[in-house]
Amino acid sequence: MLTVIIDYDSGNLHSAEKAFQRMAAETGAGSVIVSPSPEDVARADRIVLPGDGAFPACKKQLDDHRGIFEAVDEAVMQKGRPFMGICVGMQMLATVSHEYEDTAGFDWIPGDVVKITPSDPSFKVPHMGWNDLIIDHPHPVLDGIDTGEHVYFVHSYHMTVKNPAQRLAYCDYAGDITAIVGRDNIIGTQFHPEKSQATGLKMISNFLTWTP
Repeated sequence: MLTVIIDYDSGNLHSAEKAFQRMAAETGAGSVIVSPSPEDVARADRIVLPGDGAFPACKKQLDDHRGIFEAVDEAVMQKGRPFMGICVGMQMLATVSHEYEDTAGFDWIPGDVVKITPSDPSFKVPHMGWNDLIIDHPHPVLDGIDTGEHVYFVHSYHMTVKNPAQRLAYCDYAGDITAIVGRDNIIGTQFHPEKSQATGLKMISNFLTWTP
């Protein structure tokens, strides 16, 4: 079993690599590599797409790594390989992002990426730090994780989904902020599971052993 964390020059992947490798070793889920190679993506049993920073810059970086998106699209949408998007990697699942300029996403989970607008002006943007998960729908990657558990966020934009069944969890920040989305063999987290201590490691473990 091989899990590939895609390296497209968008963020420091060290903590994600270490967390996924640790949980793969604990669960017997095979090996984890970080790679920019479409060939590695094509042979992966599971795929992780991280992303830090602004959506347009991340999407451009991904598009500039020729063949990567095509390999991901074939593996996930045609072959049904389990996929996890993290932070901007989750936002790329949307139809379009409105961060700075309208930028097309993958449209795997229809919806828009919009600026966080808390109803209380004392709540600052970016939304940064620990917040409680509120689970909308059960999912195998959420097994053993309950409403009220803390996860770690750093973001100014979030995803709104057209189909409420595809929002698996949210958090309250003077208004709802989408925390987890999913459908079929695809799941995405707005927060960083690799920085979310025991809750995040449990999610990573569940993902590495998930058979959609």
